[in-house]
Amino acid sequence: MTNVVELKVGLHCEECIKKILKAIKKLEDIETYNVDTQLNKVIVTGNVTTEEVIRVLQKIGKSASTWEEAQLSC
Repeated sequence: MTNVVELKVGLHCEECIKKILKAIKKLEDIETYNVDTQLNKVIVTGNVTTEEVIRVLQKIGKSASTWEEAQLSC
């Protein structure tokens, strides 16, 4: 089953983005992934859960929240 996971992540520099992309690539069953630097948004599609993507990002020291949670806090 294909899910779309949209997360709010702090993207401060090119190194951050490289680390995030490297970590996401290690997830199994992903189809596509994208980083929107203007919105600080990471989008992953595939057979993954939000929790899996957040856990991978937390392992590299990045905090992430669902896009819906981020919209509510504005």
